[in-house]
Amino acid sequence: MLLDVKGLKVSYRTIYGRLEAVRSLDFTLDKGESVAIVGESGCGKSTLGHSIVRLLPPNARAEGSVLLDGKDILKMKPAEVRMMRGTDAFMIFQDPLNSLNPVKRVSTQLMEGLALKQRKAGKTFDEKATYKEIVDGLGSVRMPDPEVIMERYPHQLSGGQIQRVVIAMALLMKPKLLIADEPTSALDVTIQAQVIKLINELKKEYGMSVLFITHDMAVAYTVANRFIVMYAGELSETGPVEKVVGSPLHPYTVALVNSIPTKSRAQGDLIAIPGSPPNMLAPPTGCRFHPRCPKVMDVCRTENPGYSQADDRTLRCHLFD
Repeated sequence: MLLDVKGLKVSYRTIYGRLEAVRSLDFTLDKGESVAIVGESGCGKSTLGHSIVRLLPPNARAEGSVLLDGKDILKMKPAEVRMMRGTDAFMIFQDPLNSLNPVKRVSTQLMEGLALKQRKAGKTFDEKATYKEIVDGLGSVRMPDPEVIMERYPHQLSGGQIQRVVIAMALLMKPKLLIADEPTSALDVTIQAQVIKLINELKKEYGMSVLFITHDMAVAYTVANRFIVMYAGELSETGPVEKVVGSPLHPYTVALVNSIPTKSRAQGDLIAIPGSPPNMLAPPTGCRFHPRCPKVMDVCRTENPGYSQADDRTLRCHLFD
């Protein structure tokens, strides 16, 4: 087991009160496994990813434990966290332009990353050998003219090129865990397919574990072995991709799968999930999905369900208590 998250709670202090973004989240990730975190916007997916690499804003508070290779990230000292980022856990952010320093050339930023890796391994930094390694790394992600790209600043690159640079950095750093926070949402369809292919090749060639955060279940299906469906900061259902998509059990997962476009306009309207996600400053009592659930029961309105097991899956739903 590479990642073990237990009882993770993340809240934000706001002028309106404390907002609980993640509540009592438990899950594991094995070495070489790919897990997709899916759900609607605002369900806590990105907060979860930022918690794992300790990149939460100052007004956030994280509780519980996040064990990466046996070490609790939430209890690490700042110096230990800086050494952990990039080498043990690497994160690709949603907005490509936020991934790189705008005032440094691509070559400088890639050099800094490899220098950190070599320092952690106790090796002497060799600039000439590192430069060649970077050129080879950019070439391996199908980047045309890598030596030209290295001398440019981030604003001189397209979104697809920036994501390739970041993926090349992940390839060069060879982290144990790769966290991809909606890495394709800002890209066109053609570049999306190329980025997904690169992530799959990276996973297969280097045996990295991948935590893929997305709201697009169709994209997640091409990357992950297992789904974790989140709603309002809680785990709704987790299990093998084929079972979660092919025969969803939790009413929210059923609604998500049914909302995937599969028809043309002439064949009928898209199926939408009724209602809206809850206000996390004042979430519903009981099960957080009950105001939108077609199978709601009286107990759902008053008691929050615990974890249940059904058909190789873990769920939080009173239907399976």
